[in-house]
Amino acid sequence: MGILDDMPLLARHEGVWDGSYTYFNAAGVEVDRHTSRLFCRFSDDPVHPYHQTNYYTWPDGRVDVRDFPATYRDKRIWWDNDLIIGSAWEVPQDHEGRTMMLYWQRTGDPSLYLYEMIQISDDGQNRCRTWHWIRNGQLETRTAIQETFVTRDWRSLDPALRKV
Repeated sequence: MGILDDMPLLARHEGVWDGSYTYFNAAGVEVDRHTSRLFCRFSDDPVHPYHQTNYYTWPDGRVDVRDFPATYRDKRIWWDNDLIIGSAWEVPQDHEGRTMMLYWQRTGDPSLYLYEMIQISDDGQNRCRTWHWIRNGQLETRTAIQETFVTRDWRSLDPALRKV
């Protein structure tokens, strides 16, 4: 059994997703907003069978690209890079098969960690995600993410990824 067999819900997320991120401070005040295009993909790479690349764009034209290759073991994908350390797993108690969870902390900052819940629609065309950023046991930020599925053919939308 491999990652696609062990994590069928994660497999449903493969492809390109367009969305928006809205950040709120602990008091509920909006502090940031930007759009995104995420490339979620699987490969035959034995070290990093799952790989996600996130493109973020702000209204002022700023762009940030973040790359997240993940290893796989114990029915989880795992990250350990310059930005985050953590993992993602499917929630077996969700009998509808819609929910994934993530936990990670910022590399080099053990006082800040994050839990994320991801919900995918039954038709696989939409997903919503929420992040709770916690620093020293206190809520610091919430992030609300809404995404729409674009295509499963991620290679066709980004020439840099065609080699993957």
